[in-house]
Amino acid sequence: MKAIDIDVGGTFTDLVLSWDDQRLVAKAPTTPYDLSVGFVNVLTAGAEQLGLALDDLLPQVEIVRYSTTVAMNRLIERKGPKLGLITTEGHEDAILIGRGAQWVDGTRINERRNLAVQRKPEPLVDRDMIVGVAERVDSAGTVVRPLDERDVRDKLRRLVDAGARGIAVSLLWSFANPEHERMVRRIIREEYKSYHVGYLPVVLSHEVVGKAGEYERTMTAILDAYLQTSIKFELETTWDQLRNHGYTGSFLLTHNTGGSAEIFKTTASRTFNGGPVAGLMGSYHIGQALGYRNVIASDVGGTSFDVGMVVDSSVRSYEFRPIIDRWMVGISMLQTTTMGAGGGSIAWINSLLGNRLEVGPRSAGSYPGPACYDLGGTEPTVTDADVVLGYIAPDSYFGGNMPLNPDLAAEAIRTRIAEPLGLELDEAAALIRRIVEENMASAIKREVHLRGYHPEDFAIFAFGGGGPTHVAGYRAEVPTAVIFPQAPVFSALGSSVMDIMHVYEQSGRLQYMAPMTGEIVIDADEFNTVVDGLIERATTDLQAEGLDAEQAVFSVELDMLYGGQVQVKRVASPLTRITSADDAQRIYDSFEKEFSDAFSPHVVNKPGGVYLDAIVLKATIPTQKLELEEHELGAADPSAARTTSRSAYWPVLDQRVDTDVYSFEALRPGNVVTGPGIVEMEFSTIVVPPGQQLRIDRHGLGILSGADADADTDPAQTAADRAAKGAER
Repeated sequence: MKAIDIDVGGTFTDLVLSWDDQRLVAKAPTTPYDLSVGFVNVLTAGAEQLGLALDDLLPQVEIVRYSTTVAMNRLIERKGPKLGLITTEGHEDAILIGRGAQWVDGTRINERRNLAVQRKPEPLVDRDMIVGVAERVDSAGTVVRPLDERDVRDKLRRLVDAGARGIAVSLLWSFANPEHERMVRRIIREEYKSYHVGYLPVVLSHEVVGKAGEYERTMTAILDAYLQTSIKFELETTWDQLRNHGYTGSFLLTHNTGGSAEIFKTTASRTFNGGPVAGLMGSYHIGQALGYRNVIASDVGGTSFDVGMVVDSSVRSYEFRPIIDRWMVGISMLQTTTMGAGGGSIAWINSLLGNRLEVGPRSAGSYPGPACYDLGGTEPTVTDADVVLGYIAPDSYFGGNMPLNPDLAAEAIRTRIAEPLGLELDEAAALIRRIVEENMASAIKREVHLRGYHPEDFAIFAFGGGGPTHVAGYRAEVPTAVIFPQAPVFSALGSSVMDIMHVYEQSGRLQYMAPMTGEIVIDADEFNTVVDGLIERATTDLQAEGLDAEQAVFSVELDMLYGGQVQVKRVASPLTRITSADDAQRIYDSFEKEFSDAFSPHVVNKPGGVYLDAIVLKATIPTQKLELEEHELGAADPSAARTTSRSAYWPVLDQRVDTDVYSFEALRPGNVVTGPGIVEMEFSTIVVPPGQQLRIDRHGLGILSGADADADTDPAQTAADRAAKGAER
């Protein structure tokens, strides 16, 4: 298999190049002015490792998979076009009113506590760009008021005259009967034809979210319309570069659902969290191969810190209230947490809080980057602190291709942090590092505890360029951290083992269990008709992408809830069709078990009945998974891998110590580096503080744990056993 997997982050663009039995990695700085430049640079770096020109490499590649945060970045920057919204007359203010908690949607906990400054987000569509048209469809899909086409044309012209460069259409109950939305699009195409220079992108809400929830469905349509133009430009340029260099295969994008699909079958909002989801899915697939049932996926990049969880060998934990930026949406999103903490996070003194030192959420990004990059940045960052403390060698950063200036790092920390706070330089740098790691540890604890689990029952996978450098400080109560040779490009590695997966949803409340009697009353024919229709759509899409639909594995998930409750639980159905009473009972039993595990057996409410809110079909084309080699464990002595030593400051010792430096690639299975120690990788550095140790396991992975870990046991297997026991509890 010859495949390319790309992850575009805020600071670096990562590549995993699968070439038959080889997996090569490369990184290049992200070029925010034109992402295709960094894309070509990293492809060229990968091709050079094979001794090939790009024009010789790409024609042989079978598939390119791409995960990106373009949508996230463009939304944060508010660089979308002016939009118009066409909705049902009388519902023009729905998105402005929002849901009850809209004012805290997408905010951090410390922001929510400051009630005095809370305000709703600035709308993406101004009130004067929202029009209501004369029409009405009821909840059963029956037309109550026919669409007034003249009214649509008049109000459409008003929007275009006011400067609309894209149109979102969201009519009431359109998912039950989409005919009126389709008529509106036909009218727009008649008035403003697609082959004219002033082409108007049109997004219909029922096509992006085919389920109930007026606010969520409308906001998803608006976000797709808002992001479509900028993402289309970025990806078209990248697509053109691939074609210009001879690539003829598929171009797949990573989705929030944990799957991937062709660029031509992907809406903008579904790529929003692509990078973190790719890392989470990589943790899931590789964790399974290693025997880990419970994994915390932690990704430390240049601008953000992302956390996801694999629980009991499953990632089927979806956001109950999925939020994109500041808006609730109706699409399925795997649950991940992102915070502004990374190598480029800026350290600053908060004078309003008694000169308290804060780190993030602002980031120096890739340009100008940390002060030590010597690209014009003057503010101190986490990477500058790592350089000052002696953990990162300035001459070998980024594989030696990007030498750093330690004097600029020291100057930035000294003048902006150390002197104002009355600290020594090393103390100030150590304080920056401690604060960012405590913020990361807090995010992990909050994520684990709020979901009802214990950190000691998990292993943590540390990846991203900064994960190995900081995991010793943020793993907190998690006993074991696993560091992969491909850790700096792990999200790209994750996309290389992800399955090709399409997700289809159809809303419509069905009664599953009768109240009081507990009798299962689901209409099996109606259930099967919906599933068969979704399978037919999926088969058509897979064939259109040139995929073998016969290889597809179809699975069904159901959004179910008890009567009298609002908490919907998405449950994995053991069956795709209901053909007997036993089938229906098996599905209910699965729901009750998953509901009990998630919320508590004490809130199971069978007397209230059970309702089915949505049917979700997943069409999966399995891909080749990563094979991990096994080696015999050798001696613990790592001295053969020692390359040099350098002065490094260790806060727990309160002094600088001449510290041994090792090459990760030269360490052999069984070797143990006892802290203090520094282990250098090609694109990252593992920091092993006093009191901790790094073992190389039988797969060649680094296992970071307390220095009192049993040297006669394989720490990877011990962690897997502990995680399995935790899942059984």
